[in-house]
Amino acid sequence: MVKSKNISRKIGFYALVFFIVLFAIFPFIQMVSMSLKYQWDWGNPSLIPTQINIEAYKELLNIGQAEKNIPDSIKDLLDNTPDLTKDQRKAIIDKYKDSGNVFPFLKYFGNSLVLSLTAAFLSLCLSIFGAYSFSRLKYSGQSTIQRGVLFVYMFGGILLLIPLYKMASNLGLLSSQTGTFIALLVIYLVQTLPVSLYMLGNFFRTIPYSIEEAAMIEGSSRLGTIVRIIIPLSISSIVTVFIYSFMIAWNEYLYASIFLKGYTDIYTLPMGLRSLFVSKNAIWDRIMAASMLTAMPVIALFMTIQKNLVGGLSSGGVKG
Repeated sequence: MVKSKNISRKIGFYALVFFIVLFAIFPFIQMVSMSLKYQWDWGNPSLIPTQINIEAYKELLNIGQAEKNIPDSIKDLLDNTPDLTKDQRKAIIDKYKDSGNVFPFLKYFGNSLVLSLTAAFLSLCLSIFGAYSFSRLKYSGQSTIQRGVLFVYMFGGILLLIPLYKMASNLGLLSSQTGTFIALLVIYLVQTLPVSLYMLGNFFRTIPYSIEEAAMIEGSSRLGTIVRIIIPLSISSIVTVFIYSFMIAWNEYLYASIFLKGYTDIYTLPMGLRSLFVSKNAIWDRIMAASMLTAMPVIALFMTIQKNLVGGLSSGGVKG
């Protein structure tokens, strides 16, 4: 009787886990399914496309699009005229390019990648030294500063939007693309530093101070100790902080929608997807394909360093 109850509990537990996982991944399955369907197949309730369509992905990644709109007669002319130079061929092909129907996904992808990697790297560097000072050094006002860092999270992003925009405007940052990029970078640092400092500070406290003392006796400087001892021993938490900072910048839309409104050339992916959704090119397979390609970097990052991420989350949550 007891054994049958245990089996029933296990079955119920695994069934619950299965439904939770299915509920979490179903939107991604639906996105993949819709991105691979032709327009005439969108009404099909099945998640399996009747016929696989990868044209949306080819358009977004600019694969084979250069000669897509060239008439067959012009293609025959290019194939049968070997005397044409490379520049002449390019000039002919450029005349038939239709740029009005092209969504610049790769440009927006590059903008988001540069901004996110820069913000994550700077946030990581600042949080390493800041967290080290919180966990190892003693100075006046330390506890006030440490609590004040987390005080930022008491205010929602929408409450800080107008003051931050006013400050950036008064400093003249919003008058150029470079200045706007810097303003967004600073905002992303403000958003990610509090949690980054808290996580790394808690982890640094778990590292025995005797290791640092031994290194200093051997002649190592404070900076050398951080580089040679603290960072290698904290790699799991450092990876976690980097992923966290990267994700915040990669998915952020609120501030980007305000600060980048006048600069379409430096749109990030969330802004680009919004512009695609409300434009004449709002085709469902293209929207779903763009959404999947947007999610791929974060998914790949998680799958690549999953072990370090789990270790960093558990270690950073232990207060020494």
